[in-house]
Amino acid sequence: MSNSTYRWVIVAAGGLLGCVAIGGMFSLPVFLQPMARETGWSVTGISSAMTIGFLAMAFTSMIWGTLSDRFGPLPVVLTGSIVLAASLALASQAPSLLAFQFMFGVLVGAATAAIFAPMMACVTGWFDTHRSIAVSLVSAGMGMAPMTMSPLAAWLISHHDWRTAMLIVSSVVGAIMIPVSFLVRRPPALRGDHAAAATANGEPAMSLGQALRSPQFIILIATNFFCCATHSGPIIHTVSYAVTCGIPMVAAVTIYSVEGLAGMGGRIAFGLLGDRFGAKRVLVLGLLAQAFGALGYVFVRELAAFYAVAAVFGFIYAGTMPLYSVLIRENFPLRMMGTVIGGTAMAGSLGMATGPLAGGLIYDTFASYTWLYVGSWATGLGAFLIMMTFRPMATARPTAVPARREIRNLSPDPTYYSCRMPAEGDHVVASWTVIAVPLHESRLCTMICNGLQPRRR
Repeated sequence: MSNSTYRWVIVAAGGLLGCVAIGGMFSLPVFLQPMARETGWSVTGISSAMTIGFLAMAFTSMIWGTLSDRFGPLPVVLTGSIVLAASLALASQAPSLLAFQFMFGVLVGAATAAIFAPMMACVTGWFDTHRSIAVSLVSAGMGMAPMTMSPLAAWLISHHDWRTAMLIVSSVVGAIMIPVSFLVRRPPALRGDHAAAATANGEPAMSLGQALRSPQFIILIATNFFCCATHSGPIIHTVSYAVTCGIPMVAAVTIYSVEGLAGMGGRIAFGLLGDRFGAKRVLVLGLLAQAFGALGYVFVRELAAFYAVAAVFGFIYAGTMPLYSVLIRENFPLRMMGTVIGGTAMAGSLGMATGPLAGGLIYDTFASYTWLYVGSWATGLGAFLIMMTFRPMATARPTAVPARREIRNLSPDPTYYSCRMPAEGDHVVASWTVIAVPLHESRLCTMICNGLQPRRR
């Protein structure tokens, strides 16, 4: 599995599917003002469809993940792609605000959730090595949505009415996502006879109920909730905050673009760091840095300072997100990846739903956004402290080591070798094998150690 080149096709498919799905949902802000002008619906009512969408994502993520575990990612992702395209088409013809909130909020949000957890679970199952960077690349694809689908929606809305523009977006979504869905494959370890082998090959022996009640799962969902609540408010309200500081709207919008571009780099960088230093260590440090990054907005008033803070904050918060999936893969059985990742995605979506409401209430109460960023800082510290308590499963899968190692010896004398099993940190002797090389075979002797490190005695 680890040598299969098709795993990178899975990464590319996941990134593209995520980009188009997230882009379709997050195109709503582009339609907001034209819709309000043409329909007479309130801006608050239209924008509430986004909050409903986050809630729909939260409550369906675990369902889609469980279906993915049972039937494989292909039927789930394909269903989500069809429903997403159909929901956008239906929303474009909504006769009332209530109908639009249901079609765009409930249906689009639920369909978008069918992409994230199943694809993250699928990608982690395809990789034993370079897992952090693979998951980060998929996440980076999703992060490209504001730079691809949103400009497309803006161009369409400038040439057509909002209904026609949204209908075209739905066609684009269907034309891309449905064919790409057929590229998705179940990880080889879960196909046929390999599934039983995967269960016995270092996987934690636990039922799904035990996994969902485990301290590790509870800590991960709590951390992800507070992590997403930390950056949700700043993401949603920073443009408005910049305007209150006297920065023109056109310039203020570019702050969000800087944050998004920095997030692309953050996903890749954190993925590389996760592979090098371990996902938990990088995530813990990232959560601490995210808290102080959010607090940094309190001290800025000029556009250049906003750019600097946005670049740092976007780099950090976007970089931390893929590491949750990596930690889940390292601590839970492959056969339940979709359900467990869906559970953390549910918590994250609920955390994201807090930002718009909390920021609005704080500004309405204090006529200032200062306490929003102070609250985000405190919430971020909470996420950091919760994650500090995380301990790996006692039976968690070890980091992959080469399956076979070949040592060639050209010495003319009898030689004795011993092998020792590497453990995390200092090497601990787990098993010894002594092999004598006779004289008549010494010109080219090959010793095969299954994942063991040889040491000459």
